[in-house]
Amino acid sequence: MESLPGSEASVIRVDPHDPITAPGPLADVDAAASPEQIDEVALGPEPIIRADPQAAAFFDLDNTVIQGASIFHLARELYRRDFFSTRVIFKGLRMNASYRVLGRENNEHIMAARSTMLSFIEGHTVAELEEIGNEVYDQSIASRVWPGTRAIAQMHLDVGQPVWLVTAAPVEVAGIIAARLGLTGALGTTAEHVEGVYTGRLQGELLHGPAKAEAVRALAHEHGLDLARCFAYSDSYNDLPMLSLVGHPCAINPDGRLRNHAEEQDWQIRDFRTGRRAARLGLLGAGAAGAAAGAVAAGVAVTRYLRR
Repeated sequence: MESLPGSEASVIRVDPHDPITAPGPLADVDAAASPEQIDEVALGPEPIIRADPQAAAFFDLDNTVIQGASIFHLARELYRRDFFSTRVIFKGLRMNASYRVLGRENNEHIMAARSTMLSFIEGHTVAELEEIGNEVYDQSIASRVWPGTRAIAQMHLDVGQPVWLVTAAPVEVAGIIAARLGLTGALGTTAEHVEGVYTGRLQGELLHGPAKAEAVRALAHEHGLDLARCFAYSDSYNDLPMLSLVGHPCAINPDGRLRNHAEEQDWQIRDFRTGRRAARLGLLGAGAAGAAAGAVAAGVAVTRYLRR
């Protein structure tokens, strides 16, 4: 893991020769999903994906690559291992209720969520979180990858374009997901650690909103990419800075505001949801976006766990 020039985000590159980070078998996710598995609505001009040494693809994670929010599943496992108490659940639920009333995030909630997330892992080790991340992927995330989005990512890989996850989720978890899907690497939120133990402080900022765009810009500069020839995919209006940065933005399973913006700008829209299923996942996405870092996600995830 290393810091990018001009950015405090950390990047995890997948090493195909490293038994820890090497991509898992394609059986994890069926990259060549059949038409009946991909229930898709596509709008806007179809982008041409071809070999281009100055192009790359950047994918948001939650509700774009996977159904729902990765932090839900991580928080549930952290709770099971006594990383945090039920008091945090109620704090998260209060924030979630406020978000649903206001319909958007505010800086106070983002800061509170960030502090809460960091308090979960203070004093624990990077090795612990990576172990948990691998278990969460196997138990909860692998089955929630959108086959349609996975197929798009594979098209970029097939022509030699790098494919990066760019997410507010912890970089350790993002790196595991990228490796399991056979992607190039991941950019994620980075918690400071000293000699492998988390300090409870954040390294840089939460990789969210404008910070995502800055991290992508830094990565493009490092690798000599032309952003006008790059692609970006997201479900959330909060990722508008990243989407607007590239020449080929695409809204995947978009929330209402992003769908409206994409239609106005004649961007490509790909929706793998239908009917009631789309409405249900849209609500889940709204809650996850409101969390921004994890307090809301923890509350909802743990409440569901306790009801089982």
